[in-house]
Amino acid sequence: MSVDAIVAALPALKFGEAAPISWESFLEKCGDEAERVVRSLRAGMWADLETQLRNAMVDARGGDPKYRRAADGCSIYWRDRVRACFQEADVLRRDELLDRVWWDAAGELVPPASPLGRGALSAYAVRLKIALKRSAISQEKGAAALDGLTNSQLTQS
Repeated sequence: MSVDAIVAALPALKFGEAAPISWESFLEKCGDEAERVVRSLRAGMWADLETQLRNAMVDARGGDPKYRRAADGCSIYWRDRVRACFQEADVLRRDELLDRVWWDAAGELVPPASPLGRGALSAYAVRLKIALKRSAISQEKGAAALDGLTNSQLTQS
């Protein structure tokens, strides 16, 4: 199956909504392209963009420059977006804003001349990971984790 057909057959992703498929299902639908997508994310344009975003987070946190990694590009736009996220006092909201920056940055992988090509498949993979992460976050799960921690502290006392 061609990459264009794979991308066209995938369910739509929307930021803030539950992931419509699992990671395993995504890899299965990608077939032979799955390995190429994962490899390109680790070594291609996304790796450099992700490094820029992570460096911006180090800077926004006032971190030590030794935690910065070398990156080929330098986008003031992405740096400023990350910096703006750190103006949010609510940690959960800040995490959501940062995920939105990553989501938007994944769009950089899609060349306008090839909206259904390998770049689109790579962007889908990044966005699916974000959607899966966001789907796993809930107030109930957080309360259950906190209860588990406090209960284990009480039994150890």
